[in-house]
This record gives sequence, structure tokens and C-alpha cells, in this order.
Amino acid sequence: MGKNKKIPLRKCIVTQEMKPKQELIRIVRNKEGEVFIDETGKKNGRGAYLSRDKDIIEKARKSNVLKHHLKAEIDPALYDELKNLAEGAKHE
Repeated sequence: MGKNKKIPLRKCIVTQEMKPKQELIRIVRNKEGEVFIDETGKKNGRGAYLSRDKDIIEKARKSNVLKHHLKAEIDPALYDELKNLAEGAKHE
């Protein structure tokens, strides 16, 4: 009998839902204060997770939740990148 592999769960900072790590997008602030999307999920720095959903990404933009969670200024272009990622996930 094989052991069931444990699926890592993470919490979306907008919806507060626990979801498998693969269903979320990780955003990272590194020591230099740069904020970027971490597609590997392994980069060093303070991480925050968002659901791969355009509506949730829009809520994050309006509520500034990423700015508060990562304690850094968020470039508006990052939200456009996140939306493109969310759209790409739906086509797969």
C-alpha cells in the first residue's frame, strides 16, 4: 500500500480560503523590497497567495491587501500580470 502524498495547502489572502498550493499564485517581496510573481513557489522572501481568479485579483487591487500583507508598494502592472496568469490558468 502506497502512502497518500500530502498536498500542501495555502490561504488566499483575499478570500481566506485554504486551497492546494497549485491553485494559487504566489507573490513575493524580497529583502531589497522588490515585489514580483513567484511561479516556482520557491523564491526567498515574504510570500502571499492569491486565488487564480480575475475577480479576486481585482478585489486585491481595490482593497490594497497585497500592500498591507507584504508591507511594500505594489506596482499596478503587477495586477495586470496576475490577471494574465489567471486567464492562462483557465485555458489549460
